[in-house]
Amino acid sequence: MPLVDTFERALGAILTRVSVSATMSPVASMAVAYSGGLDSSVLLHLAHGYAQAHGIRLFAFHIHHGISPHADAWLAHCREQAAQLGNNFDSRKISLTAREKNGVEEAARIGRYAALGELCREHRIDLLLTAHHQDDQAETVLLQLLRGSGVAGLSGMERANTAPTLLGDATLTMARPLLDVSRIALEEYAMQQRIAYIHDESNADPRYARNALRHAVMPALSANFFGFQSRLVRTAGHMQAAQRLLDMLAEQDWQHCRDGDCLYVERLRLLDTDRCDNLLRYWLGLRGLRMPSSAWLSELRAQLLEAKDDAQLCVIHADGQIQRYQGRVYLTPREKVDPASLAPISFRWQGEAQLPFAEYGGVLHFDPAEEGVERAWLQRQDLQLRYRQGGERLKPAANRATRSLKHHYQALHIPAWERERLPLVFAGSALLFAAGIGMDCHHVELHGSQRIRLRWEAQP
Repeated sequence: MPLVDTFERALGAILTRVSVSATMSPVASMAVAYSGGLDSSVLLHLAHGYAQAHGIRLFAFHIHHGISPHADAWLAHCREQAAQLGNNFDSRKISLTAREKNGVEEAARIGRYAALGELCREHRIDLLLTAHHQDDQAETVLLQLLRGSGVAGLSGMERANTAPTLLGDATLTMARPLLDVSRIALEEYAMQQRIAYIHDESNADPRYARNALRHAVMPALSANFFGFQSRLVRTAGHMQAAQRLLDMLAEQDWQHCRDGDCLYVERLRLLDTDRCDNLLRYWLGLRGLRMPSSAWLSELRAQLLEAKDDAQLCVIHADGQIQRYQGRVYLTPREKVDPASLAPISFRWQGEAQLPFAEYGGVLHFDPAEEGVERAWLQRQDLQLRYRQGGERLKPAANRATRSLKHHYQALHIPAWERERLPLVFAGSALLFAAGIGMDCHHVELHGSQRIRLRWEAQP
């Protein structure tokens, strides 16, 4: 089948899928991640023809990494080629701040996708096309196999998916319409169409794992196993089907074991080892956390299921913490700011329905109520928002005793780590409100109109 027909069939299927997932509205604009190399140059040429034929607005987005001495020339080349085709063009220059931690290759990848996501949001693009092809998919499967990856890793790249952790947007679809196309076919098309493209010298550097595989291993495989790329792509398809089945099973187990966003320990214990690990991976994925190693997951499962019931269990993940409390497993994000470092905030209430406190990660609401503090009284008070410092006590109702905040939190089954993020509101030196518990009844008036109750809403 000619390359144009293969591309149009693949992109048509992707556009149909995206339209169905986006309330049936057709895709009006799309973008190509355009590096200027062979693959993305052919993709831009093909996408240009499709966009013209179907009335779709097309953008070419180029990311300037600043690594190569030729980066400025590549940017100029991409701008010129996009202009010749009559496509919209935009670019971003990025600096690789995470180079020391992740290495140049990974830092460039992270920065590139984040910048592409920003460009898509700026230009209101719903679909981003990348030029990954059959050889890239084969390389991905081989790399994952050499790393000892499981079913998810061996699934390779999907034809279309969302990647919010990379692109910063859960609504943006990233698609790969060339996954069934070989690099040789792309080279032949570029020659036939006289497409100008650049050569990135870093693609020949064997220090990068993918380059070593591409230049040393793949040729040897081709010489002895002709057409192995298509078979590895087929394997990736089988792995994707297997992963979907594992996800379906995990979803069933998640519904049985969940308590809100938490997991019941006793119900986890009813699952065999493989099924429990499958559910834990699924749970981490739902929360957007990176997949851990098998050894780390095995250690997590052992601690969750074997530690004593009263143990203060906390397992550290690169993106958060897994903790157990009163028979439930909680996943909490890694704190960006130490609560102890936040200074109290003094303020006056002037009748607003709500006040945001970004430093404290939430919004304080002032709700009209039949039982609450007098509105006029509240507006006269010097108020302060802060975290607890120890020794605070609260009486939630006239018929209830005054107790420490710790006592109230325990009675309400609020885990210790959540208590650290629940602010208090003071009127002068008197505790007026404790998030997670409620108002102190010493200040609540039961009669008359114009009453206010405070309410805290945490923001994600």
